[in-house]
Amino acid sequence: MARNQTQILQIPYFCLMDHQTTFNYLKRFLTDERLTKIERYAAESSGYALPVMEDIFQFRNAAAIVRSVEACGFHKIVAMESENEFNPYLKVTKGAETWVEVEKMPHSLESLQEIKNRGYKILAVSPENNATMLPDYDLKEPVALVFGTEKEGVTDEILDFADETLAVPMYGFTESFNVSVAAAICFYELRQKLIKSGIEYKLTGDKLWELKVRWARNSIPRGEQVLEHYLREMNSSH
Repeated sequence: MARNQTQILQIPYFCLMDHQTTFNYLKRFLTDERLTKIERYAAESSGYALPVMEDIFQFRNAAAIVRSVEACGFHKIVAMESENEFNPYLKVTKGAETWVEVEKMPHSLESLQEIKNRGYKILAVSPENNATMLPDYDLKEPVALVFGTEKEGVTDEILDFADETLAVPMYGFTESFNVSVAAAICFYELRQKLIKSGIEYKLTGDKLWELKVRWARNSIPRGEQVLEHYLREMNSSH
C-alpha cells in the first residue's frame, strides 16, 4: 500500500472531473478487502467537527492526534504552522495518516477566518473565558476546535477571536491533559453527541466521492501516478 509521509496533497485535476467516475476507475486496482473497508468507513466519515492545531512541535503528539481523529470518523485536520512543522511519527499513527487529510495553513487569525468562512464555528479548547464544559456543549452546527501548543495552550489572540471556549472536565490535581489526549477526548465525545442527535452529519454527495477517490489513490501502489495518467487520458479525450 502506498502511503504519503505527512500531508495528503490536493488531488491534481487537469479538468473538472466527476469524482464518482474517477473512483469507479481507481477501484479496479484495489483488493476486495480494501474496497470493502473504503466503502464501509467512508459511509461513516464526517466533516462536522474539524480539529485545528496551533503549531504542534512534538511529532508523537501530531501522530497521536491523527490516529485519534481518524478513529472517531473525522478525516481532516488543519495544522497551523509558524515555527514548527506538523509532522506525525508514522510508527505511532499506525497507518492513520493514509486516511486523514492534513491541510497546512499559516498560524494566523486570517487562517481561522478562512475556516470560519467555510461555515465552521470556532471553539478554542481552553478552560479560560467562561468555557463551556465538553459534556454540556450543545452541538448544533459545524465546529472547528482549536488546540493550543504543548507548552502555552491556545494563544490569547485566538482566545479573543474564538466564538466560544470549550473545556475538558478535570477531576484531579493535574491542570490539563496532554494536547493529543484532549483531542481524543473531544472528538470521541463529539462523535457520541452526533450519533445521538438528529443532525445529518455524515459526508454525502461529491464530498463523499472525493474522499473515496483520495483513499483509493492512497491505497494503490504509485496511486498518484495512476490517477494523473487517468486524468490526462480523460482530459485529452474531451
